[in-house]
Amino acid sequence: MPIALITGASRGLGRAIGVELARRGWSIIADARTETDLADAAAELEAAGATQLVTRAGSIADAAHRDDLLGVVAALGGLDLLVNNASHLGPSPQPRLADYPLGELELVYAVNVFAPHALTQLLLPALRDREGCIVNVTSDAAVEPYDGWGGYGSSKAALDQWTAILAAEEPDLRVYALDPGDMRTGMHQQAFPGEDISDRPEPETVVPAFVRLLEGDRPSGRYRGSELVEAPAEVLA
Repeated sequence: MPIALITGASRGLGRAIGVELARRGWSIIADARTETDLADAAAELEAAGATQLVTRAGSIADAAHRDDLLGVVAALGGLDLLVNNASHLGPSPQPRLADYPLGELELVYAVNVFAPHALTQLLLPALRDREGCIVNVTSDAAVEPYDGWGGYGSSKAALDQWTAILAAEEPDLRVYALDPGDMRTGMHQQAFPGEDISDRPEPETVVPAFVRLLEGDRPSGRYRGSELVEAPAEVLA
């Protein structure tokens, strides 16, 4: 059965993707920062029917943690899908660039740009062996100049360009940047402290868009979740 590694798998979109893959019989390596959140997610992934489930708690920005994930992939015998979903928002409320603490900006880039790049470097041989797929979760803040989103948004813009170049350099892989749009997640609530975000869609609503990328034959590139879900299949094929 196919094997997926999902970072940021304990909550939000990462968890929703993991549950859907588990229902489809995938083996899943679920990575997240905290043990307690990961244990809760693992119970749902097991109930959904994951063929095999391995959990690893730690920061994706930590080299030793990434090496551990590489070891898990080797032990399972390969990798078909890497979902770079883990992200760091930065300060909340989001500060203007003139006031952005440089130490915080370094952390945003460490998690959102350097960590997925480093993890992908480690896993490329396994992905090449199976002509696998990489999905990097991006944001509309990468392309829209939202006031106060210069740190997070610019990190996702860097991820977008990195994704595009990797796709050009690895033509035998499918390499996607997926922009899910606004979602009702803990990170989104953190970005808007004290505000009611109940009007935002649940992460599960983005999963059909992810499945279309995974199971279709669309060329590598950047895709918006809403476009994938709403457009007719013949347009997207």
